[in-house]
Amino acid sequence: MGFRNGDKKAEESSEEPKGQSLSRKNSHNSLYLTEDEEEEDEDRKLELGPMIALKEQLEKDKDDESLRRWKEQLLGSVDLEEVSETPDPVVKILNLTIRSPDREDMVLTVPEDGKPTAKGPWFTLKEGSKYTLVFTFRVTNNIVSGLRYVNTIWKTGIKVYSKKEMLGTYSPQAEPYNHVMFEESTPSGMLVRGSYSVKSKFIDDDDKCYLENNYTFDIRKNWLT
Repeated sequence: MGFRNGDKKAEESSEEPKGQSLSRKNSHNSLYLTEDEEEEDEDRKLELGPMIALKEQLEKDKDDESLRRWKEQLLGSVDLEEVSETPDPVVKILNLTIRSPDREDMVLTVPEDGKPTAKGPWFTLKEGSKYTLVFTFRVTNNIVSGLRYVNTIWKTGIKVYSKKEMLGTYSPQAEPYNHVMFEESTPSGMLVRGSYSVKSKFIDDDDKCYLENNYTFDIRKNWLT
């Protein structure tokens, strides 16, 4: 999701100049939701106006100095080579990094089809260890608004974990973005060891899915060397 016509919030704000509205500026706030909250979140969705190509928005009101400065403040440094005449943003998830104080970073390339090619688990976590996930991704063509990560984990066919995290709103640029998730800890004990199956998705405010990733991982007594 990118620029839209008639953003009511922008029109009502006294701090913003009148004219065509813009999406929110980059945000890296994170949000965890329970399943009940996720259902409420779906019910609270607003009906959004049609997207407008970023290039078209940048060219509008270009002679209005105050509006131009406001757009620059919201957008940051936009690489015009990364935008086109079409309104749809393009988000490409490049890799997943697993950081833990117990070992070196594990950098895993995210396959385009969402199906890791390696047989067996995509990665292994040590029980009782602290770890942080870092997603690296590129945004081109238009602003993506409300990009979020939805993750569901099963063990022996039983859902054991579900999370939704808001990654934020991002403008197109040549350099990739890195989003650092909250630090978590793996559970410990004989019962939690074993293989887990995962379905994760990256979606935006329009429910457009940029990647659905299906894989398995293991929790073991020790890290794999």
